[in-house]
Amino acid sequence: MAGRGTVKPQSGFNANNDAEVLFKAMKGLGTDEASILQLLTARSNAQRQQIKAAYKTLHGKDLVSDLKSELTGKFETLIVALMEPPTLYDAKLLRNATEGMGTSEHVLIEILASRTPSEIQNIIQTYKNEYGHNLEDDVTGDTTGHFKRMLVILLQASRQQGVQEGSIQSDAKALFDAGEKKFGTDEEQFITILGNRSAEHLRRVFAEYMKMSGFQIEESINRETSGNLKEVLLAVVKCARSVPAYFAECLYKSMKGAGTDDNTLIRIMVSRSEIDMLDIRAEFRRMFATSLNKMIKGDSSGDYCKTLLLLCGGDDA
Repeated sequence: MAGRGTVKPQSGFNANNDAEVLFKAMKGLGTDEASILQLLTARSNAQRQQIKAAYKTLHGKDLVSDLKSELTGKFETLIVALMEPPTLYDAKLLRNATEGMGTSEHVLIEILASRTPSEIQNIIQTYKNEYGHNLEDDVTGDTTGHFKRMLVILLQASRQQGVQEGSIQSDAKALFDAGEKKFGTDEEQFITILGNRSAEHLRRVFAEYMKMSGFQIEESINRETSGNLKEVLLAVVKCARSVPAYFAECLYKSMKGAGTDDNTLIRIMVSRSEIDMLDIRAEFRRMFATSLNKMIKGDSSGDYCKTLLLLCGGDDA
C-alpha cells in the first residue's frame, strides 16, 4: 500500500526551522493555530518526531506539553494524536479501551481486525514497553466468551500466508455447516477460519461460500451471531475484502446522523493518513455517493475541520 497516503515526508525538511516556527506560533499572547496545523499536516510522522527532538534541544521544553497548554478541545486531541508515533498511538488507544470502567469494544475490534500481523506484533511489544503489561492479559481481563477467543486469535498475529488451494472448498463447507445448515451456530468454526486464514484465502472462501449457500458470508454472520462477536467477525470479513472500504464505512458511520463520533473520526484520519487515505477516499466516494471531504465539512468546523481536511488531502466531488 506504499504511497497511498495523503501525508508525505516534506522534501528539504529542516527540523530546527520547523521547531522555531512552532515555538513562535505559541509564544506571547494568542496562538497562531493556522501555522501549527499547516506545518504538522505537511510533515510525515517520522519528521514530526524529529521536530519534537529539535524543539526539546533548542528550547528545553516538551513540544507536546506546549501544544496541549495552547490548544483546546477536539483540535487539541487531533494535533496531539498527530504527534504520537503510529505504533505508540495504537498502543495508547488499546490501553484506553481496556482501562477503567467499561471497555471500548469497538476500538479493540477496529485496531485488531485491521492491522497487519507485523503491526500487531509491534503494538504488543510497544504496549509492554510503555505500560509494563501484557496486552493479551489486559484484553482478556476485560472481555468474555467467543468475543474474547476471537480477539486472542487476532493478537496471535499468525495468519497463514497465501492461499491454501486445497482447503478453500472445505473452509467454505465448514462455515456453511457451522451456521446456515444447522440449528444454532458453531461459533468456534467461524472464529478459527476467520481468525487464522490470510485475506486472499478468505476472499476465495467467501466466493465459494456464496456459491454453496446462496448467501454472502456477512448475511450469515448477521443472522447467526450477535453482539460483540458479530461486530468483530464482520470487521474481519470486511478487512479481508478491503481494508480501505472498511475504514470508509467506519468514517461514514462516525459522521452520519445526529452528533459525530469524533474519537473514531480522529483515530482513523490520523492512523491512515500515511497509509491508504487515497484508497479510503475512493471507496468512500464509491460506497456513499458523496466525498469524504464534503462529509467532513458538513460535520466539523474551525481549525479542527481545517486539519481534518488537510489529512483528507482533497475532494473527490
